[in-house]
Amino acid sequence: MKKFVFILLLLVSISLLGEVQHVLTIDFSQQGPRIPETLHGIFFEDINHAVDGGLYVELVRNRSFEQETRRYEGWRVERGDFVRSSIEETYPLNENNTRYLEMRFSETDRATLTNLGYGGIAVFQGQEYTFSTYLSGGFSGTITVMIVDDDEILASGRILLQQPVGDWKKYTLDLVPTKTSTNSELSIVILGKGILRIDMVSLMPKDNWNGMRKDLVKMIEELKPGFMRFPGGCLVQGNTLENAYRWKESIGPIEQRKTKWNFWGYYQTLGIGFYEYLLLCEKLGAEPVPIFNPGISFQIESPEYASEEELKEWIQDVLDFLEFANGATDTYWGGVRASLGHPEPFNVKYIGVGNENWGPRYWENFERFRRAIKEKYPNVKIIFSGPPSYEGTDFRQAWRWARENNVEIFDEHIYASPEWMLANTDRYDKYDRNGPKVMLGEYAAHTDRRRNNWQAALAEAAFLTGVERNSDVVIMASYAPLFNRVGWSQWVPDLIWFDNYRVFGTPSYYVQKIFAENKGDVVVYSELTNEEYRMFGYRYKYLYQVVTYDEKSQELIIKIVNPWSEDRSVRVDVRGITLDGTGKEITLKGDPKDENNFDELRIVPEEKIITGLKNSFEYTFKAHSVTVLKLKVEE
Repeated sequence: MKKFVFILLLLVSISLLGEVQHVLTIDFSQQGPRIPETLHGIFFEDINHAVDGGLYVELVRNRSFEQETRRYEGWRVERGDFVRSSIEETYPLNENNTRYLEMRFSETDRATLTNLGYGGIAVFQGQEYTFSTYLSGGFSGTITVMIVDDDEILASGRILLQQPVGDWKKYTLDLVPTKTSTNSELSIVILGKGILRIDMVSLMPKDNWNGMRKDLVKMIEELKPGFMRFPGGCLVQGNTLENAYRWKESIGPIEQRKTKWNFWGYYQTLGIGFYEYLLLCEKLGAEPVPIFNPGISFQIESPEYASEEELKEWIQDVLDFLEFANGATDTYWGGVRASLGHPEPFNVKYIGVGNENWGPRYWENFERFRRAIKEKYPNVKIIFSGPPSYEGTDFRQAWRWARENNVEIFDEHIYASPEWMLANTDRYDKYDRNGPKVMLGEYAAHTDRRRNNWQAALAEAAFLTGVERNSDVVIMASYAPLFNRVGWSQWVPDLIWFDNYRVFGTPSYYVQKIFAENKGDVVVYSELTNEEYRMFGYRYKYLYQVVTYDEKSQELIIKIVNPWSEDRSVRVDVRGITLDGTGKEITLKGDPKDENNFDELRIVPEEKIITGLKNSFEYTFKAHSVTVLKLKVEE
């Protein structure tokens, strides 16, 4: 009897587990909006040393001694008794690079300059590195350049100066380390007599892509971004208009680019500038979305407003950029582009005016920019900036102005809790289909401690199902920020983390990746029986879904997010097409607290082939998971 009761209870348990909890109805004959190629993109800003010390392959920190404070930042100087050194500006390399290190040897003596890089310099055995520097003055002697790890010399070369150096001249050496080191230093030993001026000290690996780290480029390339928004962000605004981003300072010869203190609290070399950003967009197959200052500095704290004459300059900067990007080679700025090696136009289609700006002063400036741009470039779409908030009075007033003034694209930024994102997946269901389109230019789920964990990524995935379903309204969406260099951070969470020689994607990275890779071409009608429930003031769903169709591969793509702690069983009913029974399952799953790191990727996609799924089938979606089902359709 006891055995029978046990079996009965077991059968009841199995029956309950096997019960279908939801029904997903998919009707292929009812197709929704086409999904723009630009839907999933990236936002690139030099924050967290994303460029200097990151994507840009320059290994020397403070290479041109341009820093106004802590002028020897990154350097250690050791001098003999007959040597004096100082940062000078009397005989500059050029008007944009005015500071240099001057070493005065009153007698033949020795001095050693050591650069520590960004927390150490990583070099690899057998790879070639180019050392270069500009020298001038009356010095004669020898300069020995070494890559050193503790007391071990990994590579060395020598510059022999038998005659006084004279005017500024560039010197180069090739160095090949005999050993891999992740924490080496660049050591420059100077022996001789006279005055030696030193500027633009550089060490770069030859194995790079247009001055960029290949491993970091690969990480963003694998996201398959449809657009790239750059260079900011608050970086565009500046703490003041003086240090706001100016694109013209970021192009041309590296030694003529002006090192500037940026909004995020460090000096940027502009080694990667607008031309390099455009080349990167071209490589990625991503639409460039450059953002320009509207004549207003960081608006949240004591903004500075451009005068009438200054505003004209800011507007002209945008017009000159469009000529640089799109103009014929017989125009001035089109000719500059051609001289840099790209005679073909980049065909920039979008321009953003402002970042997290709002209020009448911004709206007036925006209208000035818009009139000037449309007069000369009527086909360029202009993106209007929303305020930093994604709800509330400022947000509503900005949308009212945008609708009344026929704005083409409205830039929203959403940094919210995972709970908010789960409760607001239908946000864009309610938007006017005839109003401005939306660029979700910055978004991320922020947990209490702002961790890059699976809890945050799950909420972002759920929110993205609503974004995809409403891709007739939301035409661009990009997580922010993109990069974070370990130990050099100003903002968390971030999509990709790296150090001197390693890189890994966070759980949010892999959510972005599987959504971009499995976007489809058109939204297909779907309805899920999905009881909602309320908790702590929020309204949640048990599951979050979007269904699309890929016309080239002839696959029905079902994305289901289950952010909760229980598996959910679903019967899927497909109408209007015939499935051939084959397909693929791609899943991300784990504990909500799981995070990735250099040593262990706990959240990564798992793929498997699935068979036997006809037009009606049952499927179990695991707890704390994002699942993509790619189902082949009969021809």
